[in-house]
Amino acid sequence: MTLVEHLAGVLLAGGCTDVIVVLGSEAETVRAGTLLPGCRTVVNPRWATGLGSSLQCGVATAAPLENVLVALVDQPGVNAELIRRLRKQHQDGRITAAGYSDASGRLRRGHPVLFDADLAREAAAAASADTGARSYLRAHSFLLDTIDCSDLGTGQDIDTPADLPLLDQSSR
Repeated sequence: MTLVEHLAGVLLAGGCTDVIVVLGSEAETVRAGTLLPGCRTVVNPRWATGLGSSLQCGVATAAPLENVLVALVDQPGVNAELIRRLRKQHQDGRITAAGYSDASGRLRRGHPVLFDADLAREAAAAASADTGARSYLRAHSFLLDTIDCSDLGTGQDIDTPADLPLLDQSSR
């Protein structure tokens, strides 16, 4: 199973009803070799500019009045229970993010992030390059609720070959 297939299944199992998969590099190869039942795919023609354009593409594809949950494919430890927790604790007009405890026990914001519909569009409009919505989230921290998900995962992502053991999390 590919990472995108895993994440799509997690989102659907977690109660998301309109899963939009934003593809970039090798989009046609991924689309041809990936089973994504119950999902829509959209190709980001500006994928090389960074994840900000993928956020913009995904939000533009979402239904205008629907909240938007942004999840990253390179976090195999995200599971359906985590998605359900974020959805259950989300409040209208707010942003809800998964939080994970660091080595000192401090809760740090991570992904996934669930945006109120209007706030998702604002965040997408402000997104840039490889920082995505980070600047928007900092500027609007008064709207952000960080939900402790440390018991469900670590929030770690796969960036290098040394991170590949994290794939074991996806089978737990």
